Amino acid sequence: MEETLQKMDAFFNPCSVAVVGATKKVDKAGHVIFKNFATNKERGVFKGELYPVNPNETSILGFKCYKSITEIPGEIELIVVIVPASIVPSIMEEAAAKKVKTAIIISSGFREVGNKEIEDQVVAIAKKGGIRVLGPNCLGVYYHKTGIDTLFLPETKVLTTGEEVVATPRPLPGGIAMITQSGAFGVAALDYLTGRQMGVSKFVSFGNKCDVSESDIIHYLLYDKETKVILMYIEDIKAGREFLKIAKKVTAKKPVVVIKSGRSSAGARAAASHTGAIAGSDKIYDAAFEQCGVIRARDMEEFFDIAKALAMQPPAMDKNIGILTDAGGPGVMTVDECEALGLTVERFSEETLRKFQELKDQNIILKIAATSNPVDLTGSVTDDMFVMAADLMFQDPKVNGIILLGLHHMPGLREVYIDGIKKIAENYTKPIVMCDIGETEMALYTRSRFDRLGVPSFTSPEDAARAMKALVAYGAYLQKEGHAEQYMDTFKKTSTPKS
Repeated sequence: MEETLQKMDAFFNPCSVAVVGATKKVDKAGHVIFKNFATNKERGVFKGELYPVNPNETSILGFKCYKSITEIPGEIELIVVIVPASIVPSIMEEAAAKKVKTAIIISSGFREVGNKEIEDQVVAIAKKGGIRVLGPNCLGVYYHKTGIDTLFLPETKVLTTGEEVVATPRPLPGGIAMITQSGAFGVAALDYLTGRQMGVSKFVSFGNKCDVSESDIIHYLLYDKETKVILMYIEDIKAGREFLKIAKKVTAKKPVVVIKSGRSSAGARAAASHTGAIAGSDKIYDAAFEQCGVIRARDMEEFFDIAKALAMQPPAMDKNIGILTDAGGPGVMTVDECEALGLTVERFSEETLRKFQELKDQNIILKIAATSNPVDLTGSVTDDMFVMAADLMFQDPKVNGIILLGLHHMPGLREVYIDGIKKIAENYTKPIVMCDIGETEMALYTRSRFDRLGVPSFTSPEDAARAMKALVAYGAYLQKEGHAEQYMDTFKKTSTPKS
């Protein structure tokens, strides 16, 4: 196992990298990728040796260029290959002779277009030479900490107006690992995560997975201290038993969220022409994911919402949810969605009801406020009311998690409650998610402030309810497998307050 992990680690922490197919032509993938490494080396982020390989060049971006891998004087841990598919087998022969550890094959034109024979050659050569291969037909790896960036899509583009804009953003550091069979979906995910200020620990696009599979990657990420949640886009799983075995180990320590495409017959056909994926029954995938604790998202929005909740909050240990709102209608919508998802919104304990009544008797909250669950503090809500109500709800042993609807429109709110809610939540091991509806400056401020403090925010009651459902589902799985106590201990140690 140790040797396997060390080999995988060379994709993320190599001492030396050779870019085969590096070029001076700025519109080519080989130029973009080599420039990524060269820039990161200049910044002091990538600290390894860097070698461009191209028989037609003598130097690229100030680096001496080699005609072949075998001419490079030093040891090579990772090669990044961006040449036509027909040439790749000969490149792999050179890599085997050079005793290269790992290879990322960006090139397409293999099994996904019917050229299975060439891909089989690559696999045979790599296996004989002890080389682990990521791809082909992939984007490879992005890891901010060591400067590994094989994304061949430029970070910025210049428009016809002359304006330079961000085209393919590189995400902030964070706790979410993104692994994907589709490079295009992966790039879209990076764009989304960056825009929502959701940090990424590692990004891996594995394409045709001729060697390294989703199972290999999640096994590596199991031991990665930077990764809290694993997001996975897949079109098929080849070695089902191996995946089940490994995924079960991983989900005991950290959640895995998957979006599986190719559910329909037409979608499966499209997947086959995309990455050469071989479809299986969708019901079988559902059963397999449930068995090993993988949470399946049905669409992109749910995929990212679930990830956000699991990255920021502890799982819920049962399914009864407290709802706290300053707006009656959205509160009712949240109740409806919770019930539809199989969650419950039961009346509070008698002790909690009594405490709420005391607040009414003291005129701390309005007598007309509903306080049996959901709690509707009405449009006369103040920051203090929100904080006191949340504290009482957290204290209730019947409440397993809280959905807060902090609609910013109310005149008595000065957004002081945001910090107050966070401080209260830190005293409990129950999850809280929030919703503020709107797209104006104040709504964006409220949601982003909660996010920065580790309380996941959403734009609709339904999204907030679905995020809570995922927290409940993961908590139920951990309890069923006997991992809940250990997971919660780890979560408390690794979760640090943000400002």
